[in-house]
Amino acid sequence: MKKTSIWCLLALLSLVSVAGSQTGGGTEKAVAALEQQWLQGQKTNNPDLVAPLLADKFVNTSSGGKVTGKAETLKTIKTIKWDSAEYSDVKVTVFGDTAIATGGFKGNGTDASGKLFDDYERWTDTWVKMPNGQWQCVASQGTPVKM
Repeated sequence: MKKTSIWCLLALLSLVSVAGSQTGGGTEKAVAALEQQWLQGQKTNNPDLVAPLLADKFVNTSSGGKVTGKAETLKTIKTIKWDSAEYSDVKVTVFGDTAIATGGFKGNGTDASGKLFDDYERWTDTWVKMPNGQWQCVASQGTPVKM
């Protein structure tokens, strides 16, 4: 009887350990990787890398206050040429099927009109785990950082 109880306890602990390793940081890492994919799409002017990350009803509030949807956000990715673009201080916090990602962004490049610019901002992205299990960003907001 004791051996059976010990084996049951070990099996239960093993299952708890596996479940914990799948949720303990796994979602945070997955969403952080999606953020890096988004950054790569921006850096390479490749909206195809970003399109699957954005929900159909995605809403973006730019650092300048302009509100756009998915189509316009993807169009903008094609028009900005980045000389440099990087994230800093990326953090992801999970609340069930919702994740909030925050971080800093610093970059410089050329806008659609050919004007050079420097961009420093803090951003917040809201991600939702969709019914198909895929994480998609539903809202993004940027705030300028004064240097």
